Amino acid sequence: LMAAAPLYCVCRQSYDVSRFMIECDICNDWFHGSCVQVEEHHAVDIDVYHCPKCDVQHGPSLMKNRNNWHRHDYTEPDDGSRPVQAGTSVFVRELQNRTFPSADEIMVQMQGHQVTQKYLEKQGFRYPITVPKVDGLGLKLPPSSFSVRDVEEYVGGDKIVDVIDVARQADSKMKLREFVKYYYKPHRPKVLNVISLEFSDTKMAELVVVPDIAQKMSWVENYWPDDSFFPKPFVQKYCLMGVKDSYTDFHIDFGGTSVWYHVLWGEKIFYLIKPTQANLALYEAWSSSPNQSEVFFGDKVDKCYKCVVSQGTTVLIPTGWIHAVLTSQDCMAFGGNFLHNLNIGMQLRCYEMERRLKTPDLFKFPYFEAICWYVAKNLLETLKGERNTTWRKGFWFLTICAQSKRLSLILFYFPFSLF
Repeated sequence: LMAAAPLYCVCRQSYDVSRFMIECDICNDWFHGSCVQVEEHHAVDIDVYHCPKCDVQHGPSLMKNRNNWHRHDYTEPDDGSRPVQAGTSVFVRELQNRTFPSADEIMVQMQGHQVTQKYLEKQGFRYPITVPKVDGLGLKLPPSSFSVRDVEEYVGGDKIVDVIDVARQADSKMKLREFVKYYYKPHRPKVLNVISLEFSDTKMAELVVVPDIAQKMSWVENYWPDDSFFPKPFVQKYCLMGVKDSYTDFHIDFGGTSVWYHVLWGEKIFYLIKPTQANLALYEAWSSSPNQSEVFFGDKVDKCYKCVVSQGTTVLIPTGWIHAVLTSQDCMAFGGNFLHNLNIGMQLRCYEMERRLKTPDLFKFPYFEAICWYVAKNLLETLKGERNTTWRKGFWFLTICAQSKRLSLILFYFPFSLF
């Protein structure tokens, strides 16, 4: 007979890897955080944990002492000898007091009806675009009165969401209803940020229609087959709920995706860095450095631009742009990611960088290589159909190479002068 699985917690259930648990430092039993009202992000503040049974005899749990406000580990002695770390309250205050070149130097301001696939194919999609009003974008959104409680109603309070403890720049999971309770507290003990609630599989999905440009250019929307062996990636509809002083450090969106981003209410500040060869090399070195959180990446490059995105504004960020985001006031935003044909080389470069940096799967574009193959197959079929026609400026030829299980897509341009 097989031995019965050990049972834990007040609920006497077997171990479940998907649920956060905490060990009692007195009886050494393990408890589900949700059963003993301990959120995962709170557990880091507990020095000695007493379970409900043990705290009757031994008193409440002992909490860690805070020694500083400028380090992810706030128990470090505050002797001023250690640098400020990204996300802490001291860092956010210092960031807000700094001056940066205005993003007006690089942003392309457009009206919604001007942002078309034809325009981007002709002009290129190399610089961020800002659209002050949604008219003409094809973007459908809830009204600006839509609240965090409304999100809970549509998505469901039991939905598990990834929550970032901003001062520690650490990720944890909690039920949406617990985040909503936290959000409406008069005094929030921490700065918590939700930036990865993808809601395509919820009732809220019908309230949001992505911009026409993201729909028409998206590889997933255009090339993902209905009979794919892999599940279709859902990356087009994110709801972002950030409280004042939330901060996301410099990053490139997964797989080199482009991003559409709309502030429903509140305000966000973007810090934007152009994806030049030099800047990308600096970014990769910074990303893999042991003291990454102590170095503000904007100081390592020639120019870091500041872009204030106010309520009702939509921004489109192209492939490879390195950016950080500060939530300057409580904010709800909607956004989505998409791969497309205009920056294939940069998309692949970003993907290869993720591989070298050993980015966890959780933070990568789902089935990136699969979508590349589907696109390649489609382009190859298109080329076969066009081989007897004359293209005015030459033609693109697609080569697909698979070497040691590694995918590369190489596009060569052959002008007529070669023939």
